Formats: sequence, C-alpha cells, structure tokens
Amino acid sequence: QVQLVESEGGLVQPGGSLRLSCAASGSIFSVNVMGWYRQAPGQQRELVATISGGGSTNYVDSVKGRFTISRDNAKKTIYLQMNSLKPEDTAVYYCNYRGRLRDYWGRGTQVTVSS
Repeated sequence: QVQLVESEGGLVQPGGSLRLSCAASGSIFSVNVMGWYRQAPGQQRELVATISGGGSTNYVDSVKGRFTISRDNAKKTIYLQMNSLKPEDTAVYYCNYRGRLRDYWGRGTQVTVSS
C-alpha cells in the first residue's frame, strides 16, 4: 500500500508564493512517476505537473514558468514550488503516485489565491 500526505496549503495573495510537499510511505519506487493535480470548484481534476524517477518534468501550460516540481527520492517526498500565484490557481491540490497497477492519491490540500 501507498500513503501520500500533502502539506497544508493556505491563503496567498496574488503574486505570492507557496510551496507544497507530499510525503509518501509504503511500497514506493523511486522510478515511478509522481505528480500534482488540482481541482477547482465545479471543474474536473487537472494535471498540474509530473516528475519521473529520473527527474524529467511535465507541466500544464498555465503554470509553465511559475511552478516547479521536484522530488527527493531519499525522503520519498515531492514538492511543488508555486510562484506568481493567480486567483485562477485556487483549487484543492492533490498528490499522485503512479503505481504499477493503480494510481494513489493524497487527501488534497486547499490553496486559495485572493486579496
């Protein structure tokens, strides 16, 4: 089994920054892809960023140049550094681990960007 625990999100002013972390436990393999997804009210969950075991990254166009995903395999933790936050970044952010047979999800953490 795999457990994913996201750090607390929060309320940030537009233009501000926030870093999320996701600590994994259980049968985690460093080669597997991990990532961040988000879901805004009334919207479908969307991919934000992914990172492979080798460090290759992928971002949704709307966050390119503002968000950075990283991982520390020794700590079984991934991070999402979010800069220049916009109100449209407001959502519940979920950590994801792509297992061999299924995806695993954290419970999610609320990020609100508002003045």
